[in-house]
Amino acid sequence: MLDDLSLQTERGSLTAVLGPNGAGKTTLIRCCTGIITPSAGTISVLGRPVGARETAACVGVMPQSTGAWSGIKPAELLHYLAALYAKPQDPDALMSRLGIDGFARTPYRRLSGGEQQAVNLAGALIGRPELVFLDEPTAGMDPHARHATWDLLEELRAAGVSIVLTTHAMDEATALADQVFILDRGQVAVAGTVAQLTKNGDSLEDVFLSHTRQTRAVA
Repeated sequence: MLDDLSLQTERGSLTAVLGPNGAGKTTLIRCCTGIITPSAGTISVLGRPVGARETAACVGVMPQSTGAWSGIKPAELLHYLAALYAKPQDPDALMSRLGIDGFARTPYRRLSGGEQQAVNLAGALIGRPELVFLDEPTAGMDPHARHATWDLLEELRAAGVSIVLTTHAMDEATALADQVFILDRGQVAVAGTVAQLTKNGDSLEDVFLSHTRQTRAVA
């Protein structure tokens, strides 16, 4: 649940949204992409209302899970998605870049968690979005795939693509983010650049721990 949350990101920047489980990270993305309608407040995406047709065409979304893709093969999926856009990325080139070639003909449900993440990321990027929302994009990836994804995100940002990602990985946020928002129980607990947040010598993880409350462990 979000509680009077206020957050603004810059065009062409990479914004990391951190927070404990249940802090509202995924809910924030769902609100910004029109999946959930907030009970109060307003949201503007690329200067336009959420849900506007011209907005949707410019936004890519990588959710945490996509159970609806269970039976489809990555190559089929990405070629299908590419056909929905006027000027998509080349699906085969994107699959090669993300290392999907080796399992492009394997049903999505049979892929490992990291392989599914690579397909999810490709699906978010296939339409050449101006803004992309990535919900824990490297969760489950091995170190090679993870760093390859970091390289790709840095290239996208350099090309002017705006990126908003959620992550539990402090090193990921430290390495990539232009700005960081740390959420706690639906509100922004603290925000700034990595340099600003760590100026007193604390690590980003130290800042995270000092500004968030521990979630209850599940027995």
